[in-house]
Amino acid sequence: MVRLPGRTTTRPPRASGRPRAPYDPPRPPRGTGGSRPGRLRSAVTGRSVAGQVFVLQVVIVLLLVVSAVVAQLLQVRHDSDVEAANRSLAVAETFANAPGTAPALRSPDPTALLQPRAEAARKATGVDFIVVMNTDGVRYTHPETDRIGKKFVGDIGPALAGHTVTEHITGTIGPLVQVVVPVKDPAGAVVGLVSAGITTAHVGGAADQQLPLLLAAGAVALILATGGTALVSRRLLRQTHGLGPYEMTRMYEHHDAVLHAVREGVLIVGGDGRLLLANDEAHRLLDLPAHAERLNVRDLGLDDETAALLASGRVATDEVHLVKDRLLAINQRPTDLRGGPPGSVTTLRDSTELRALSGRAEVARERLNMLYDAGVGIGTSLDVARTAEELAGLAVPRFSDFATVDLFDAVLSGEEPRPGAVLRRAAYAGIREDAPLYPVGERIRFVATSPQARALTTGQSVVVPRLGEATGWRAQNQERTDQVLEYGIRSLITVPLRAGSLVLGVANFWRAEKPQPFDAEEVALAEELVARAAVSIDNARRYTREHSMAVTLQRSLLPRTLPAQGALDIAYRYLPAQSGVGGDWFDVLPLSGARVALVVGDVVGHGLHAAATMGRLRTAVHNFSSLDLPPDELLGLLDELVGRIDQDETPTGGADVVTGATCLYAIYDPVSRLCTLARAGHPPPAVVRPDGSVEFADVPAGPPLGLGGLPFETAELELAEGSRLVLYTDGLVEDRERDIDEGLGLLRDALLRAPDASPEDTCRAVLDRLPARPSDDVALIVARTRVLDSDRVARWEVPSDPAAVSQVRASVTRTLSDWDLEELAFTTELILSELVTNAIRYGRGPIGVRLLRDRTLICEVSDRSTTSPHLRYAASTDEGGRGLFLVAQLAERWGTRYTPNGKVIWAEQPLP
Repeated sequence: MVRLPGRTTTRPPRASGRPRAPYDPPRPPRGTGGSRPGRLRSAVTGRSVAGQVFVLQVVIVLLLVVSAVVAQLLQVRHDSDVEAANRSLAVAETFANAPGTAPALRSPDPTALLQPRAEAARKATGVDFIVVMNTDGVRYTHPETDRIGKKFVGDIGPALAGHTVTEHITGTIGPLVQVVVPVKDPAGAVVGLVSAGITTAHVGGAADQQLPLLLAAGAVALILATGGTALVSRRLLRQTHGLGPYEMTRMYEHHDAVLHAVREGVLIVGGDGRLLLANDEAHRLLDLPAHAERLNVRDLGLDDETAALLASGRVATDEVHLVKDRLLAINQRPTDLRGGPPGSVTTLRDSTELRALSGRAEVARERLNMLYDAGVGIGTSLDVARTAEELAGLAVPRFSDFATVDLFDAVLSGEEPRPGAVLRRAAYAGIREDAPLYPVGERIRFVATSPQARALTTGQSVVVPRLGEATGWRAQNQERTDQVLEYGIRSLITVPLRAGSLVLGVANFWRAEKPQPFDAEEVALAEELVARAAVSIDNARRYTREHSMAVTLQRSLLPRTLPAQGALDIAYRYLPAQSGVGGDWFDVLPLSGARVALVVGDVVGHGLHAAATMGRLRTAVHNFSSLDLPPDELLGLLDELVGRIDQDETPTGGADVVTGATCLYAIYDPVSRLCTLARAGHPPPAVVRPDGSVEFADVPAGPPLGLGGLPFETAELELAEGSRLVLYTDGLVEDRERDIDEGLGLLRDALLRAPDASPEDTCRAVLDRLPARPSDDVALIVARTRVLDSDRVARWEVPSDPAAVSQVRASVTRTLSDWDLEELAFTTELILSELVTNAIRYGRGPIGVRLLRDRTLICEVSDRSTTSPHLRYAASTDEGGRGLFLVAQLAERWGTRYTPNGKVIWAEQPLP
């Protein structure tokens, strides 16, 4: 049994009668009871430890107070004597050295001269007497005149020798202190003596006045000390519960017995890291030496981790430590949390028997965590291959050492799998990368005896506990299976990926590190993991199929090639969104008169509905552009179309499908170098001048298409040759991470970095600043302007006279000859003759003719009339009506466009 230091090994005899149990609480002393008055009586009478301490402290305080009073009185008495001597000496020396004292002693009657002076000085200084005497000791002065002429009482011998004499005597007026000093003449001879004295009673009056204060202070100190002692004793009384020494001893014995009887180890470690106490259970659990007390905990033979914990004194709660062959749960708390001594108390509990049970619980908890992680971490994206990789990554190394996922090719492309088809390895994960398994992307056709083929056929999991003994698995590929076995892979679980009635592929879990094969619980866990992953893979497959359909539809609706035209050098880019398909589109539309229209639009939303609406709007723009409408009128017609589409849509799920779109329409004329633009809720285009400067065109911002009620406005830009016009959708300059102003600034910077770049290089420079998979569709067109030189344009004014037609034909013939186009002279004369004749006959002047040599030969006839001619088929008996028919037969294209001042009828012929 371990005992506290300083404790004797003997115990007091136990009282007769019934033996007390080790855990019985101690009883209060007889006669005191357990009540508060009883405890107080016990404290006062001194029966308890608190009472004894109280009496002892009161006696000590009383002695200290009495000693202080006596010491103070003695000090006051000593101070009174010193003060009396000092005052007497000062008065005597002052009077003896006064200017008239020595001459007065030589006068015939010294008393008459010195007595008044002595009395005046005595009264002024407060001494009891000043006596002047001759060298024989006969008094010349005294406060009582009857004593003048008598002998001085005291020792005057040293004074006659020139010294000062101080005496404590009891004279006729009581105990006093007197001082005798010599009176010397100018030659230094002693001619007389002066004595001054004062009774100690007069000086000690201050001490008598201080004595009541001193006694009062002592009484107050006694009261305060007694009160403080009472408070300390009261607290000690509460802490000891009024117990006396005998009861305290018995209580210690009980606590000592309990300490060593509990089946839990208890350690007390001091602040210096030394072991102060260890009960029997702690000795047993830690296998401590017999002399362990007072040793440092690091010298007890414990492992480093446990010794560090005991030496640190930090708080620990149920920390599990393996100490030799025992698994101990350790709890530790510091002892100085509430003002106690530094150190710590540690309890030890043996939990070795719980190791196996906790191990099984830990395995079950880990499996539940895996299932939870599978629900959270598998299927984070709608990508088939990514989902398969998530399944393999989750299984390694928590469940298996290697994991592979094999899927049918049709599943990877979004289609339903076909039985009998080959599989493709879609995912691989392992603790090492050099395993000799089929690599990712390998096409695999499993033989009928392989575990994978059996799992695909039966739809059930197949377990191969020992791969070296599985002949069916080894028949798949003898060389590769030998490599797998040499690598150390021992067992396999193959689980089919089933989603409803569809089998999408198989998941394979391989074990190499553990020699034990997979058990039934692990097979159930693998099936649960694969079941969750199969649902996610099937969802990704369905999404892939729908996304492919939507992308195919969208791609089919976008222009595959750009039409031939000579006004602009054009480059374009289209980037689909990261997920889903959008409604962004663009177009390049050749117009009459060598002009070109550029269109960029964006339908609100994503999906098939947005792609289908985009196709309808693109077709509408094609049709409207064939009418040669100005941009504002074309956008107005599109606005009406979108409004009708919105009205015609059938509500789905109780909510109306609202269609909205933005559009930018621009027409560039290479002859006049004017670009006419209008926009409906679309970002403005950027213009890069030939000098490299960049600006965003100030085009009035109309409302998005479909709102209706507000007109659209146009803007005209005069573009120098070589200028670049940049049209784009909002996906280029706006996303979730930045607003449109920041995006426009980035676009400006990209364009400034490529001042002389071609349209193709400009597209590349702009898109390099975007992520690889933007969050929204991006459509981008960069068009560099060309100019139709004046030597390729011919103009004539034609008077409203039929005779002027011949003059026009002659001018045209000469121009064509200059252009080396004599082959087109006849058809061109015929076309212009019919068009000019119609203008003279049915239109209003002035009439103009313009001939353009571009990729085609363009003939234009303009007048002030807004009446459009119509093609008709004349009967054999009709005299007229065949002019436009001839024009349509001779020209490749012809048509009418309206201008603010009238109309233009044009016809195009291919160049030879």
